[in-house]
Amino acid sequence: MTYIKKYEEWLNNDYFDEKTREELRSIAEDHKEIQDRFYTDLEFGTAGLRGKLGAGLNRMNLYIISRATQGLADYIKDYGKEYMNRGVAIAYDCRHYSKEFAARAAQVLAANGIKAYLFEELRPTPELSYAVRTLHTASGIVVTASHNPREYNGYKVYWEDGAQILSPIAKGITEKIQSISDFSTIKVMDMEEAKQKGLIVMLGKAMDDEYIEKVKGLSLRENIDKDIKIVYTPLNGTGNMPVRRVLEERGFTNIIVVPEQENPDPDFTTVGYPNPEDVKAFKYAQELGKKEGAELLIATDPDCDRLAIMVRDKKGEYVAFNGNQTGAILIKYIIEGMKEKGTLKANGAIVKSIVTGDLGKAIAKKYGVETFEVLTGFKNICGKIHDFKRDNSYEFIFGYEESIGYVTGTFVRDKDGVISSMLLCEAAAYYKSQGKTLIDVLNQVYAEFGYYRENLISIVLEGIEGQERISRMMEEYRKDNPKSLGESKLIKYLDYEIEKSYDIINGTEEPSGIPVSNVLKFYFDDESWYAVRPSGTEPKIKIYMYSKGKTLDAAEQKLEEMKKIIIGKLQSTK
Repeated sequence: MTYIKKYEEWLNNDYFDEKTREELRSIAEDHKEIQDRFYTDLEFGTAGLRGKLGAGLNRMNLYIISRATQGLADYIKDYGKEYMNRGVAIAYDCRHYSKEFAARAAQVLAANGIKAYLFEELRPTPELSYAVRTLHTASGIVVTASHNPREYNGYKVYWEDGAQILSPIAKGITEKIQSISDFSTIKVMDMEEAKQKGLIVMLGKAMDDEYIEKVKGLSLRENIDKDIKIVYTPLNGTGNMPVRRVLEERGFTNIIVVPEQENPDPDFTTVGYPNPEDVKAFKYAQELGKKEGAELLIATDPDCDRLAIMVRDKKGEYVAFNGNQTGAILIKYIIEGMKEKGTLKANGAIVKSIVTGDLGKAIAKKYGVETFEVLTGFKNICGKIHDFKRDNSYEFIFGYEESIGYVTGTFVRDKDGVISSMLLCEAAAYYKSQGKTLIDVLNQVYAEFGYYRENLISIVLEGIEGQERISRMMEEYRKDNPKSLGESKLIKYLDYEIEKSYDIINGTEEPSGIPVSNVLKFYFDDESWYAVRPSGTEPKIKIYMYSKGKTLDAAEQKLEEMKKIIIGKLQSTK
């Protein structure tokens, strides 16, 4: 069926509500918009669904949520009555329609005889992961678009281990979704009826209390300066209550919250693009920090699974740390803290993604802690916890990605902004008690391990044409890529799509040891490297560049050279 036919079907079918059809009538003359909304179904992948809000098959709306949940319900039913009774935990963030989408998901599950545990109000994504594990549910759903702009929303699915679904499960759910050709066949139960029948159970304070206690149990030191002045912004998201609560209960006395960004705001009026990885998101925090004399600024993204920080330097200005730097600080603090407490085991391990830098790996190695690499996504990072336990091989200490996601402990199987906030503030307070800032600590790390610098560049290409160009870029780059970057010579490259690692020096190849993914990674003889991959959730191609030098200037210069050559090569693809 053509996209026009699909559009007309939605437009003329009384099943779709009048508001939806009115929205579709308003774009009747905009054929490009009609095509974008109906040329394809919003793709369900290992990240679930994510897209712009609006009417249509390629948009986030109640009908798409209903169909996805019916597919999930059909998939769970194949596992039998036990999985149906175990049910599904559901959380949601502050975005437009998040509450409605979460409620609809619960109603569809209930109509299929599957119990739904629905949080009564917005909650951070990591608490959903914890709830899945605590309640022993078969699955979990969190309605969020994380740090995307206000026009977006999303629907992430978790499995019984509390981690986001892996490819085989996503494939199975996708097949169930695709088998639903008629939206009117989707089952939906009235909310009150479902509650009366015990098919929808509301979650609240009791789950919060359990989760916060578990987070506090990860604390490493008490001999810290809890008077350290910290400005916190939840960026109008879900972090406000849990982050403040855990810091207050840990005894921090000087936590100041950015008032304009304290409460939920689905329009993100003061920030626009609520991604704390972007320093512009710290504008209000910096202004308040200077006014209050804060030593540390912290920000969590709207669903509070990611953490970013800025640290005051000697001139009174705030310096942004990227994910690799913050990860390195946390690794140093956690491993050294565990060693002091006598809890660091000989088989300790950290896990990072293949596009995360190597500074944390160098720190871990000093203490005899092994580093493992996996594909991007915390479903893969936390998946190693299961592998370690199954093989009785390693003890999971810490997992992280360069995109400001971190987790320690094993009771949450996703990145966790609440845990990260507590431990990062604890680290800053500990080093302050020694007369050091986190900048001082990072500089000491560089002096010991070398100057690691990095840059992430994203080339945004939206729409059908953008998708096609990204595909061409990857295809052309596989055939022809730079064999040198200035004086740096290529010594190894990996193509994860065909699971191959090529040794240029010896002319040999071997398996990459990592599952299939559309990623290319290139290593050079001076320990610099870069990776290229299309984003799994956004219309962009990402280039991760890393350099290492004996001085900061040398590392920076090398990085600029890499950027010029790599970006130039990619953008030459039309």
